[in-house]
Amino acid sequence: MMPSAATDSIGKPPLRVLLCSPRGFCAGVVRAIDTVERALALHGRPVYVRHEIVHNKYVVEALKTKGAIFVEELDEVPATAIVVFSAHGVPKRVIDEARHRNLFTIDATCPLVTKVHREAEIHYRRGREIVLIGHGGHPEVVGTIGQLPSGAVTLVETLAEAAAFVPRDPARLAYVTQTTLSVDDTAEIIAFLKQRFRAIVGPQKDDICYATTNRQEAVKRVAPQVQAMIVVGSPNSSNSQRLKEVAERSGCPSAALVGRARDIDWERFGELRNLGITAGASAPELLVEEIIGAFAERYSISLETVSAANEDVFFPLPRPLRNGEAAE
Repeated sequence: MMPSAATDSIGKPPLRVLLCSPRGFCAGVVRAIDTVERALALHGRPVYVRHEIVHNKYVVEALKTKGAIFVEELDEVPATAIVVFSAHGVPKRVIDEARHRNLFTIDATCPLVTKVHREAEIHYRRGREIVLIGHGGHPEVVGTIGQLPSGAVTLVETLAEAAAFVPRDPARLAYVTQTTLSVDDTAEIIAFLKQRFRAIVGPQKDDICYATTNRQEAVKRVAPQVQAMIVVGSPNSSNSQRLKEVAERSGCPSAALVGRARDIDWERFGELRNLGITAGASAPELLVEEIIGAFAERYSISLETVSAANEDVFFPLPRPLRNGEAAE
């Protein structure tokens, strides 16, 4: 449905587009993608990747064309093959299985996820029961829980679950969080846990990563100014889903998660005069440009950038790739 608003001199209705900044790839995603590409360059085809390296269909398909083979479990990987662990991290049982099968492994786990793993391990060694705030079934959550013995970690997804949680010893508690959660939702759960359990211990620095925080802050600034928001990202991307929710909660009447331009539901927008666009941390900028181009075919657009932070974070490649050697 084309808008009925006044049109410009070439017949297209005007559209003000506010681009959220930062958006798109974070340092952990860049590192993960570069890990697969570097492994292919050093070792040739194929390189196996356990789970999607990042949660973006376009990225995964592009790596497949270069020789990456994606699997869900290691029993799909031939003996002595090279396998990359995704940015989300893996349980220790997967690492043990790879070692037992003599697979060459390259760990592309985001360093900020590894930080959460180490925090959980320290709390466990100090005798604390651990609460993990996160979304059940997400690979990052599965990986974090899988760092420790069964029963050491209790997953809490909601305030209701936080209220129902009964610890073994309220005086020996700690919490960690998934890195891609809603900042506001997580803060609410943490505040509730701290109110219930005065002795609960948390991380010195928030587990929600800088990229998640910055992208959500940019969306909060743009959402009240626009009639609709497009979040470029895949449905299985946690941080992208949270951006959509943040947009809706921050005053945007309509927010849509869109994989790429062909997925835009044009009937949804109606008489559109202003639009916000952002992208999840695993969505490449070229998909943002593609979507802007699709709107430019229908509207006379003016682009403005709304910035919440400047990012200059860089994570080096896993050590085996920096040295140009096979993984151990």
